[in-house]
Amino acid sequence: MLGSLGRTGGGLVRILHARDVRGAAGLWHAEGEVHIEPQYRQFLGLTHRQVIQDELLSGFMWFWILWLFWYNPDQVLGHFPYPHASK
Repeated sequence: MLGSLGRTGGGLVRILHARDVRGAAGLWHAEGEVHIEPQYRQFLGLTHRQVIQDELLSGFMWFWILWLFWYNPDQVLGHFPYPHASK
């Protein structure tokens, strides 16, 4: 197990220390677009735009969930009278 972690960590260090990170991650540009070439058992590198889009989408999702839970909790907790604590 430690050997596989060492190999994975070494691969990450080599990619991070590469001069051209995009070239090391398998990215290439064509007409202003970024294309990622998939390779067997290799995590695909994300572009900066994809990371920003993911953060915005997940932020909006959690905003919407918490907003609805705060202002309309009956959708989550149910539409029934709550039992009295003294009973």
